[in-house]
Amino acid sequence: MNFMNNTNPIGIFDSGVGGLTVVKKITTLLPNENIVYFGDTARVPYGTKSNETVIEYAIQDAKFLQTKNVKIIIVACNTVSSIALDVLREKFDIPVIGMIEPGSKLALKKTKNNRIGIIGTNATVNNKAYSSFLLKENKNIEVFEKACPLFVPLAEEGLINHPATKLIAEEYLSDLKELNIDTLILGCTHYPILASTIQEVMGNNVELIDSGTAAGIIVKNYLEGRGLLNNSNNLGTSEFFVSDLPKRFKEIAERFLGRSLKHVHKIDLETIHNLL
Repeated sequence: MNFMNNTNPIGIFDSGVGGLTVVKKITTLLPNENIVYFGDTARVPYGTKSNETVIEYAIQDAKFLQTKNVKIIIVACNTVSSIALDVLREKFDIPVIGMIEPGSKLALKKTKNNRIGIIGTNATVNNKAYSSFLLKENKNIEVFEKACPLFVPLAEEGLINHPATKLIAEEYLSDLKELNIDTLILGCTHYPILASTIQEVMGNNVELIDSGTAAGIIVKNYLEGRGLLNNSNNLGTSEFFVSDLPKRFKEIAERFLGRSLKHVHKIDLETIHNLL
């Protein structure tokens, strides 16, 4: 497998549709790059699983992308980034980029009052991946974390501007609103799909940090520095694979990305299991 070919695709995986927020950023920043995306829609959400299970799934997902000769893997899942990133980097000789470090560094640049909020899945919050990194970088930061597990199924169902989403957001975020934070890390790649509702509840004085945006910049700089940017004059291609419900994924993806998808391929879980 030739990882140094600049025409090889960028691999992106997530537990479901959330990683589409990263796809959107990458295609905007790097329109000539080819992308292979895998959404593990049969086993979403990852945030309620044990660390051992998340690691197992992450290895399978990365191995699937490896079969597509990707030149870099973006872990577009904060749960995996908080639990399995080191394991993936040990197991694969392909560069692996996660969400925690890029999102944290961007938040540190943006905050003015050193009070940063983090919302994420139960696993991401319980593992304290963001808060640990933030406090390591700046001991003067005050960090406030909140698990918002229902945001994932709301995003997966495409309930982007639904009244139920607004009610749940108000319930989850009311405590954070009282804490005078000026920066809020969306610590799950599903959450930017609901960004308009989250912003409405938090108010315009709070800056939302999308880790996918920050990760996209890091990927661009990494590929550029190693001469691996695709220098084709043609727009890149995108291939989408899921482990279940390809039709629903296609509908949500088309609505979110603002373009039609030719095909979403379904990969049987047995195939994925055999990659471990």
